Amino acid sequence: MRLLSGGVTLAAVLLAGAASADPDPTATLIVNDQIEIATRAPAPDHLKDVFDTVQSGWLYRTEETRALQMDDFDNPAMVFVDLGLEQWDGVDGSEGKSCASCHQGIDSMKGVRASMPKVNPAGNDLWSLENFINACRTQRMGAEEWKWNSDPMKQMTAAISLQSRGMASTIRIDGAAEPYWEQGREIYYTRYGQLELSCANCHEQNAGKMIRADHLSQGQINGFPTYRLKDSGIVSIHGRFVGCIRDTRGEPFKPGSPEFRALELYVASRGMTLPIEGLSVRH
Repeated sequence: MRLLSGGVTLAAVLLAGAASADPDPTATLIVNDQIEIATRAPAPDHLKDVFDTVQSGWLYRTEETRALQMDDFDNPAMVFVDLGLEQWDGVDGSEGKSCASCHQGIDSMKGVRASMPKVNPAGNDLWSLENFINACRTQRMGAEEWKWNSDPMKQMTAAISLQSRGMASTIRIDGAAEPYWEQGREIYYTRYGQLELSCANCHEQNAGKMIRADHLSQGQINGFPTYRLKDSGIVSIHGRFVGCIRDTRGEPFKPGSPEFRALELYVASRGMTLPIEGLSVRH
């Protein structure tokens, strides 16, 4: 990602003219009339000088979009979950194994999405869920890696994420994870692109406002991977990072890069008091 110059005035005009469109203060997320998922929570300690309360992106969507997430039959993301479940049981690679060969039912993945990203078993890198999936494929199954934003990868992460629906985040930002968290924090507050905007300019300083046709949320990622109506498909966390940076007319890091994994950890920590939604629907 390159830091470019020349867009401060335009960015200031865009954000200064943003109309107010606060999140719905009364909406309650109850999935299938059974599973209530909190969409508001006290801000984590490290964010209390910024927000008193963290709020899910679900609250910033239209009533029609919110309704899609409240019923698995209507939720368009569930089609991709079903494909991920087929992959879970499908044999692939030279070892003649499936995911189920080692992990049994996919319900064994309960809590996995809630802990991501985290330092890998070797203790020498920060891994996202996609890294763990590819490690299993290459080291245990003898299969080829999936590309970060490929359909099979997004389908598998969707199926795994659903197992953590409603669970509290268990990510770590201390110990071995702290240097990555600090790196992600620095990226979050750095201005990029011709518009010279940082993540914080939109999702911290202008959350709840409209900029052009976009309703700026706090940028929480507890609902990712998400079905994005604009894209008519599943969007990964890093896929959304790419879209945001391109909106600043910047040159993004690559999905799966160390920079985006660090940013993922920091952004996840901003909403670590919110439960995992798995899977959300957004515009």
